[in-house]
Amino acid sequence: MRCMAKDLPLLQTLNNFIMNTRFKYVVALIALLFTNLSLSKAQTTVEKAPKKIEVTGSAEEEVAPDKLYISITLKEYFKEKDNKARVDILTLEQQLQKAVIDAGIAKENLTVGSLNGSREWWGKKKPTNYLESKTYILLVSNLSKVDGIINRIDEKGVDGTGIDHVEYSKIESLRKDVKIKALKAAKEKAGYLLEGIGEQLGEALDIVEVDNGYNYPQPVYAAAMMKSARMESADAAMPESTVEIQKVKVRYEIKAIFRIK
Repeated sequence: MRCMAKDLPLLQTLNNFIMNTRFKYVVALIALLFTNLSLSKAQTTVEKAPKKIEVTGSAEEEVAPDKLYISITLKEYFKEKDNKARVDILTLEQQLQKAVIDAGIAKENLTVGSLNGSREWWGKKKPTNYLESKTYILLVSNLSKVDGIINRIDEKGVDGTGIDHVEYSKIESLRKDVKIKALKAAKEKAGYLLEGIGEQLGEALDIVEVDNGYNYPQPVYAAAMMKSARMESADAAMPESTVEIQKVKVRYEIKAIFRIK
């Protein structure tokens, strides 16, 4: 009996622990039930998706490039068959530089693009003559002076000419304008389509740019640039080409989704 009296507080503590544990369990179970009920209610009250229309608008612009990079390749050569009288690259380069300055073009616009060299074989003998060639890049705003510049250089020293590449200095501004026009075209299209079925256009829900980029097509320039008629006098006025370079086309498409009111 004495032992049971001592154990009574311990039994009472154990009983309280069990009761508290059960209470917490019941509370947790009730909270879980309420959470599940709230989630179920939320799922059944999902907002209805709005009516919408998806369209694509496009726009394009054409501009003439204002930076033309002309490649001019000069090559050393021998005046006589005995390979003794050589016209060196420095002489040809000086002719080109003078022609560029006489044309009113800044000398800084003429740079060296590449440098090459070769030896010519004559029969079975080993080559002893080294012929150097240089390719220059001339920056001009148009082609009007190019023919005249080429005509001022020793004809035999001109190994080839062409258009390396072209650029348009305000291309970023042009791209922005074309994209805005494409977006406005998409909105206009959505508007008249909805008007046709008696609906009204709402706000934009999504706008996606289809970036087609831009490129510079190869210009259509007369072969006269490559095979110009030689000028009778080096001091004569430079002829001006009237052939224009092909324009650059910039095109963009914009996909847009609008709400239907």
